Amino acid sequence: MRSTLPALLAIALLASCQKQEPRAIAVEDAWVRLAAVPGRPAAAYFTMKGGETPDRLVAIASPKAATVELHQGGMADGMMTMKPMTGADVAAGGETAFAPGGNHAMLFGVDPAIQPGGSLPLAFRFQSGKALSAQAKVVAAGDAEPGHAGH
Repeated sequence: MRSTLPALLAIALLASCQKQEPRAIAVEDAWVRLAAVPGRPAAAYFTMKGGETPDRLVAIASPKAATVELHQGGMADGMMTMKPMTGADVAAGGETAFAPGGNHAMLFGVDPAIQPGGSLPLAFRFQSGKALSAQAKVVAAGDAEPGHAGH
């Protein structure tokens, strides 16, 4: 055992000296809430984590939806508002959330085979040319957000 301890320590030290990979932009916690009325648009929510440099989300697509639009949501004069947006900035090392009551993606013409408990593929395209994909968890209208059951 004594003879392997120095070798293990040397390996651990060498591993810690390796150059860190630059942090890349990422999409996390993607989920989709289906519409209460069949044929109406669904809404997608997610969090973008910024990489080493700022970037901008410019489009989302899905093979399971006819079109996907980015929308800015909020409140004005006590009323929920929604208007199309051309993109969303992601600061270097920052976080940009698309969440209920705020920014979101509207999915029009969702494949009727998509059901609660399943997943829906989303493809994210950024101004830098970076493309990411995510499997969004699907919930029914009125269900709690994933990870917030019982809250």
